[in-house]
Amino acid sequence: MSVVREPEVRRREGLPHQSIVHMKDICKSFSGVRVLRGINLTLYQGEVHALMGENGAGKSTLMKIISGIHRPDSGRMVYKNAEVTWNNPQEARNRGISVIHQEISLSPNLTIGENILMGTKLPKNAFGLIKWNEIHEKAEAVLQSIGSPLNPRMKVSALSVAQQQIVEIARALSFNSEVLIMDEPTASLTDKEIDKLFGIIEDLKRKGVAIVYISHRMDEIFRISDRCTVMRDGQYIASMPIAETNPDHLVKLMVGRELTDLFQRKAAPHAASRPGGSEPVLELVGVSDRNLVRNVSLKLFPGEIVGLAGLVGAGRTELLRTIFGVSRRTSGQIYLEGVQVQISSPNDAIGLGIAHVPESRKEQGLFPNLTVKENIMMNRMHQYRKARILRYREMDAEVERYIQELGVKTATSAQNVMGLSGGNQQKVVIARWLSIGPKVLLLDEPTRGVDVGAKTEIHKIICELAAKGLAVLMVSSELPEILGVSDRILVMHEGRIAAELSREEATQEKIMYYATGESKE
Repeated sequence: MSVVREPEVRRREGLPHQSIVHMKDICKSFSGVRVLRGINLTLYQGEVHALMGENGAGKSTLMKIISGIHRPDSGRMVYKNAEVTWNNPQEARNRGISVIHQEISLSPNLTIGENILMGTKLPKNAFGLIKWNEIHEKAEAVLQSIGSPLNPRMKVSALSVAQQQIVEIARALSFNSEVLIMDEPTASLTDKEIDKLFGIIEDLKRKGVAIVYISHRMDEIFRISDRCTVMRDGQYIASMPIAETNPDHLVKLMVGRELTDLFQRKAAPHAASRPGGSEPVLELVGVSDRNLVRNVSLKLFPGEIVGLAGLVGAGRTELLRTIFGVSRRTSGQIYLEGVQVQISSPNDAIGLGIAHVPESRKEQGLFPNLTVKENIMMNRMHQYRKARILRYREMDAEVERYIQELGVKTATSAQNVMGLSGGNQQKVVIARWLSIGPKVLLLDEPTRGVDVGAKTEIHKIICELAAKGLAVLMVSSELPEILGVSDRILVMHEGRIAAELSREEATQEKIMYYATGESKE
């Protein structure tokens, strides 16, 4: 397998040749479970190094070792030609290693300048008072160094997600970072904002900053990276220049099988053979909300997966929230198995057998301080309560059944849910809703932020649920996912259903044609 090239070879080919970080045979265990086994990683100055692997491959643990959050059980880390072992993240950051996490961690009620210089020694006058003007001047200099016109005196709460991402980068660079770790930095950015971010990354490369880039988006990896390292199941698999590989090869390295084995979905036989004779389990007639949803009518039949496509702001999420009772319906009717129903709250929807997996699992779908078992059984806790005491033993058998059926990878159901990978967290959210025995499953971006292998597993779960007769309405911004999983596709534009396409006639071009508001008239 490809390995890191020697410095003289890299120098001869005009590639960055001065290593700044070298990790050798890094091992790490938690509670007796080995999560890293003999990991090797070399970072060079002025390069973007893509760290790739499925969720649960050990990428985050490795980055936490580089940045001082964890200490390795064994192995060596050399930083700027000296072997080091960080005692804490502050020590690593003071030495020039910074992390930009996927979840933005700014303080919204503080100014941009305060956020950028947070954690540094703030300038004070002779009376011990903070020199606020000097703070904002320093913050402005950092912002200007990455070409940002943001005013350091603005409150972070007034910024867009993309602008907050810029502030995160500026804060990392305020420590004179020589190594910058970026974890899914484009997850919430538009194409234009991604272009701007990549411009900043290119500028940082020219200044000699080594960037570790973690992303599941193949197009980004091949656009911005110089080299890549692949991890699988806590083990080092390979390192290579990005020019010497391709997406199919990387996927095979990450998941241990060919790309052709993935995303293969057969049309549901009950959906394909239904000439319209069966009754819809869910029907909307002229439904609108107070915000984006406008006069939406649709039918969802038992055992089919209907994809809901459209651009950001088209009203897809709002439609699901209206069906589930999170958003207030202002007009129209909802029918469940032919009977008109009133849904004024999520409790009404749950009582009717409608389940909703929200767009953001961490903020809206999980109870982060609870265990896997408690998260799965949350909707049914009342059934296992006696004299205000939960009967945990009685829950165990059912919880284990869901863990087995959905393939949740967890050491024990008593593990904190935040200790799982993103894909397994999503399976836990799905399991919770399956515990109510739903008739309708509303899925909002079910594979966002999960790796290609976990995506395949979640797709398989969705298809198996449909095969058992569950009606699924799925929002996804990934057109290959919509095309690969759906039996029918509804395209939304400006709050309305712009088109309905069968699985056979749907293409990415047709979906985008309707999503952008084009008309064939």
